[in-house]
Amino acid sequence: MTKAIVIGSGPNGLAAAVTLARNGVEVTVLEAADEVGGGTRSAELTVPGLLHDECSGFHPLAVDNAFTRSVDLADHGLRWSRPDVQYAHPLDGGGGAAVWQDVSTTARHLFDDGARWAQVFGTLATHFPDIADDFLRPMLRVPQHVLKLGMFGAFAGPPASWVARLWRTEEARALFAGAAAHSFRPLDSLLSSAIGVALGTAAHTYGWPVAEGGSRSIARAMCASLESSGGTVETGIRVDALADLPASDIVMLDTSPAAAVRIVGDALPGRVARGLSRFRHGPGAFVVNFAVEGGIPWTYEPARRAGTLHLGGRFDEIAAAEAAINRGHMPEKPFVLLGQQYLADSQRSRGGVHPVDAYAHVPAGYDGDATRAIEDQIERFAPGFRDRVIARNVRTTTEVAAGNANFVGGDIVSGANSAMQLVFRPRPALDPYSLGVPGLFLCSAATPPGAGAHGMAGYNAAMSALAQCGGDRRA
Repeated sequence: MTKAIVIGSGPNGLAAAVTLARNGVEVTVLEAADEVGGGTRSAELTVPGLLHDECSGFHPLAVDNAFTRSVDLADHGLRWSRPDVQYAHPLDGGGGAAVWQDVSTTARHLFDDGARWAQVFGTLATHFPDIADDFLRPMLRVPQHVLKLGMFGAFAGPPASWVARLWRTEEARALFAGAAAHSFRPLDSLLSSAIGVALGTAAHTYGWPVAEGGSRSIARAMCASLESSGGTVETGIRVDALADLPASDIVMLDTSPAAAVRIVGDALPGRVARGLSRFRHGPGAFVVNFAVEGGIPWTYEPARRAGTLHLGGRFDEIAAAEAAINRGHMPEKPFVLLGQQYLADSQRSRGGVHPVDAYAHVPAGYDGDATRAIEDQIERFAPGFRDRVIARNVRTTTEVAAGNANFVGGDIVSGANSAMQLVFRPRPALDPYSLGVPGLFLCSAATPPGAGAHGMAGYNAAMSALAQCGGDRRA
């Protein structure tokens, strides 16, 4: 029987392990931490009984993709829930904009820009399953749905600052800016629209769902699926070199490119080592988890029903903040993402006290304290917020990186989303998962399609391994 070892149990490592195991490979997953999950871990970080997601909280691309279609994680306990409002963007003065899963409802709330919003996102949503099947794969390949992907690319390719001109109102432009800023990139750079267009379209297709019981439920379901196929997971085991591993036919590394170079060592071909060494990480995240009595008193009413909040004000304010962090400067008013997962999953709360997860975009390796800046941005759109906070948990970029070695410098998206790295991550290659040594593969979010708890980087890498090394190929 073909044997495989997977180093790392983030969503991509587990997706790779599940895919290999379902295709007849004997799989062992080795995790350095005491708990599996990587970016899908959840814990009681503030007060007992309140469940916070440590990183990824919403999963619009995980509901329906090649990996999740290959294995029914619902059979292993995974349940999705959605908030009433998928995401909202409050503005000064009590106004704002919001996205509902129904594109017509969203359009009605955007008034003069509603028709154009529906024209862009409604049309893309109609074809999104096929579009997503293509962009969740490596870019250097012939797409299956050329015309549909081309339609997507017309909006995803230009800078976000150009696409924002489709709308006339500050509300619609800000709404798009909030989604685009998930890229951690300057909004005037090429392809800076891509992630915003993908996430916005996904919201109108699948919503932005949360995993009931916390994002850790995703990892637990994957582990259960793996075990049902005969695979095993061992925690508390750190791998520093290939020599540390028992004999195997396949080794999958759910690690950063730099860690892969270090672990594989001299066995890695020079051209591959050089390519991976040129991989660049992006800005960081400074995280604060709050326990809030009675929820946040947002002035913009739809924000009180939104799972995700984008806090940064107008398009130009967000653009300025994102440009600053990419230059290594900490803005006075950073862009803040805030999750109210409990609105879709009430079991995370206790009585009238609710868990809120927030993080600010900050320069890579930022060593200051962004707690006040985050709270100021929340208070800006929800006066009286601070009076309701009964506990908080702070994680600096250093602590974020210490909790997950793939998040270098606090980079929670595992690599700068520059135009080159969006297309050629982690290095230019027809098979971006292969490490140039038979049986060795990189399967982390540093490989296509990038960040997210969708598992597609791991699935793609596993399919590459099966093609090269064999297996029953049932997936």
